Amino acid sequence: MEYGLAAFGTAFGERVAVKDVVADHTEDVERVLGYGYDYLHLAPAGVGVSDLAVAAAERALAEAGVAPSEVDLVVLALTDIAEYLYWDAAASVQARLGLRRAEAVLVDQGCVGGVTALDTLAGRFATHPDYRVALVIGANRTADAYWNRMSTHSLLFSDGAAAAVALRGETTMRWRASYAESDGRYADFFRMDVGGAAAPFAAGSPDPRARDAWDIMEHFGFDATKVTDFAAEIDNRTARAVHRVCKRVGCVEEDLSWLFLLNDNVRVLTAQADLIGVPLDRTNHRLAVEHGHFGAADHLIALSRLRDSGECRTGDLVALAANGRGMHWASAVLEC
Repeated sequence: MEYGLAAFGTAFGERVAVKDVVADHTEDVERVLGYGYDYLHLAPAGVGVSDLAVAAAERALAEAGVAPSEVDLVVLALTDIAEYLYWDAAASVQARLGLRRAEAVLVDQGCVGGVTALDTLAGRFATHPDYRVALVIGANRTADAYWNRMSTHSLLFSDGAAAAVALRGETTMRWRASYAESDGRYADFFRMDVGGAAAPFAAGSPDPRARDAWDIMEHFGFDATKVTDFAAEIDNRTARAVHRVCKRVGCVEEDLSWLFLLNDNVRVLTAQADLIGVPLDRTNHRLAVEHGHFGAADHLIALSRLRDSGECRTGDLVALAANGRGMHWASAVLEC
């Protein structure tokens, strides 16, 4: 089974300099500036994650010249909570795009979803031989009421979305293989304790806030060695995911022309690129510095920029790798 990504579309919030807005989000200004990001994208009030997803998808469909009636499948990967609870954002996006006969699938695995969504495409193409055209979307719109986009993590979150039109038999940006693994021991990291069935919203409830990095440190008993070991585990398992997907393709890391990771801070991007064995200038590190982290949209944005640059030559191999809450690690290889 083969498919490729034939067209792309993106939609971003307003671009702002980190130095101009960091003090609005945290008092720990020097630490945040030390991550090395220059700019972020912030969506205005009233613009939700589904709005960004629809805008990106419309541009991808227009570029591909694909009519809504031709789409068989739409896969939407989200990082944060959608606009509403008890609501399927993928189905809403399907309706707003006019994809009346398309199956809608929601991927909710945090930042790794933009990579695992490609595996979801491969599976649906394999089990539905009549599917010819699919739309894959990665989107993030930070829910500022529940957590801080600048201090919860060691990466800074931007609001934006990217979409790609996937065609069966397409040879451009051809999907070759995927790999994923999960470790549920870390499922409670970044959990929001209020608002679910266990502790519904109620008068007098504590403010609903997602857990943050301090809760991770508490999980490890504030033992600096254990926290450092966990950070190393994240990087090592990201590298392992790339190694295993390369094995499925029949290549080695040295054969990779490009490596797209999460738009993490410069230190993490450098460490992961070194572990995998791809030079930093063949990664998305400049994209991260210039735009921030778009969650599940990072990899589709990077692929779109690579396609537009003309630098991806026929036969070049591009590896995508990510980790996300849950926790999950995933990688995929595409061929230009």
